[in-house]
Amino acid sequence: MKTWPGNAYPLGATFDGSGTNFAIFSEAAHKVELCLFDDDGNEERVRLHEQDAHVWHAYLPHVQPGQQYGYRMHGDYDPANGSRCNPAKLLLDPYAKATTGDIDWDQSLFSYNFGDPDSFNDLDSAPHMMKGVVINPYFDWAGDRKPGIPYNESLIYEAHVKGLTELHPDVPEEIRGTYAGIAHPAIVEHLKRLGVTAIELMPVHQFVQDSTLIEKGLRNYWGYNTISFLAPHADYASQGTAGQQVQEFKSMVRTLHANGIEVILDVVYNHTAEGNHLGPTLSFRGIDNAAYYRLEEDDKRYYTDYTGTGNSLNMRHPHSLQLIMDSLRYWVTEMHVDGFRFDLASTLARELHDVDKLSTFFDLVQQDPVVSQVKLIAEPWDVGPGGYQVGNFPPQWTEWNGKYRDTVRDFWRGEPSTLGEFASRITGSADLYEHSGRRPFASINFVTAHDGFTLRDLVSYNEKHNDANGEDGNDGESHNRSYNLGVEGPTDDPEINGMRARQQRNIIATMLLSQGVPMLLHGDELGRTQNGNNNTYAQDSELSWVHWESADEPLIEFTRAVAQLRADHPTFRRRRFFNGRVEERPEGSALPDIVWLSTDGTQMASEDWNAEFVKSMGMFLNGNAIAGRDERGEEITDVSFMVYFNASETVVEATLPSVEITSHWDVVIDTSGMHTDLEAVEPGSTIPLEPRSLVVLREAELKEKPDHSVAASVAAMTTPIAIITRPPLGS
Repeated sequence: MKTWPGNAYPLGATFDGSGTNFAIFSEAAHKVELCLFDDDGNEERVRLHEQDAHVWHAYLPHVQPGQQYGYRMHGDYDPANGSRCNPAKLLLDPYAKATTGDIDWDQSLFSYNFGDPDSFNDLDSAPHMMKGVVINPYFDWAGDRKPGIPYNESLIYEAHVKGLTELHPDVPEEIRGTYAGIAHPAIVEHLKRLGVTAIELMPVHQFVQDSTLIEKGLRNYWGYNTISFLAPHADYASQGTAGQQVQEFKSMVRTLHANGIEVILDVVYNHTAEGNHLGPTLSFRGIDNAAYYRLEEDDKRYYTDYTGTGNSLNMRHPHSLQLIMDSLRYWVTEMHVDGFRFDLASTLARELHDVDKLSTFFDLVQQDPVVSQVKLIAEPWDVGPGGYQVGNFPPQWTEWNGKYRDTVRDFWRGEPSTLGEFASRITGSADLYEHSGRRPFASINFVTAHDGFTLRDLVSYNEKHNDANGEDGNDGESHNRSYNLGVEGPTDDPEINGMRARQQRNIIATMLLSQGVPMLLHGDELGRTQNGNNNTYAQDSELSWVHWESADEPLIEFTRAVAQLRADHPTFRRRRFFNGRVEERPEGSALPDIVWLSTDGTQMASEDWNAEFVKSMGMFLNGNAIAGRDERGEEITDVSFMVYFNASETVVEATLPSVEITSHWDVVIDTSGMHTDLEAVEPGSTIPLEPRSLVVLREAELKEKPDHSVAASVAAMTTPIAIITRPPLGS
């Protein structure tokens, strides 16, 4: 095999049209062998003699795309001091851009003999190990342009590549469960119908099937078990795994972009699939264990674990950080993705032990001219001490708002004393984000996600039902803030089923009309159920897949209509927090931008916010008092809206505000279905709010609009209006 010195950069296998440059970092190795494999598994080893700053490299002039490869590291095997080199173990390149094959959990994949963790195992793991694949980086993007949707105009749809497409009757069988399936017109048109602007894909980095699940006849469905941060998961490719998965992923992105849909990836940089000290030697552990992993200070054979998976990536080492940043840049520049959702993001911020929002990782992201310009979404917690960090990420970041999820669930299931916090959450959670200079869209508003109940199950089950997971019900969250409305699971009771349908509409409408960025879980708009399983991480089956043929068409249409209302009206997607000031604008109202109303038409008193029995309120949104300007520097104006929330179990009579706001209202949403046929509603009149319902009224378009001058002040109104911007939070 002819070998040239090659270059230390870039890391990985880089085909230039003639040959391939190989480069890998290892400070721990004394000798490095590049291993090339043919389709029959025959191996040829090439020693890498060149080394620059601990990067071993060579250029092979005749190696072409499709070549399978791996590495063997010769060095110290001294686990107590953090060294785990073992040349008998074939290692996956951390920079592999595609993989082929899978691991089968053979004894040879481990550097010790089962039953004796202190022993040394020198069985060759190559026949049982996945390999890297040299890819052809060239692709015709056909003028692809990223949609560049502003956060405040975004509607995110969390989806699983396989789960979304596997059962769709209009998607050809040969591409179901694949990247090509996501790009199929049937899927794209559904997303467009809903007004989705970004699809957030659950992990598509190459991941490993857990041995414990395989032994139970299960599989890792969610994919939070990454082994390669630059390679698209091979099982989601329909066209082959000799590099075709890269082309197929790019084609998917190109198609989605052409339809105005961004692609956000759920990425897992906090740990890898190698697990704890008893895990297999697949890649990082054998290449440079101490560089890539956080090791316990007193005994380096053990791993620091902030993730609950056995290990944590070492965010204090420059090459570990480089790998993450190189991965992020690669997915943006070469794969054209539009952003990332960072799983257990608090782990990435741990410099020593505490979560530090000034950590090196955040510094690198902040100054990076590529990564800093895409959507950055944090899951702001991990399982370590002090890991719950909602509201504490740097200004450039948005966050999955767990407090929004919990509060909205509590409010609609009728929990007492939730009104104050509910009001704060639906208006953008200023208490969490404004102090750091962020805007309402820092809050990614979600009520359901892949981890937990689906929306339908949230209103159908009080308890989790995870028997299929084989863990005796010990897995999954036990405190779900759910309410089954009287019967656990499916029922033939029409009243209960009707109320469950209403509750789903209530939650969807609340989420879509809250300030911030709404995120919808795939299938929630179809009424998808997982039969009460709130932890389907191992359920790669019809339990988790979307059943399109049983879709709830009225719920789909409702979701579409509310999403369209949000898209049409900047009132519901403001770029700045409410301020509550009464300011006269030449074309606008002297009323404040937001007003909170008791349902009896009087202002919300301070004692109302946390009173146990108060579960209803009104919210006036002034369309003539929207802070900020549009992209052309013009003031943003809209019609005004009234939104009434009634989470109580009884009918509540709501008195509308007086004529100084507007002379008439139109009912545009009523989740109970009672008011859809009403004519324009007059100010001061009373409308009934059905139990557990949400009503939205829009300022009616009339030839003559009421006087909005300062002279017609709030004090002159026949029905007093509360000028309260920040409702007091519940204790």
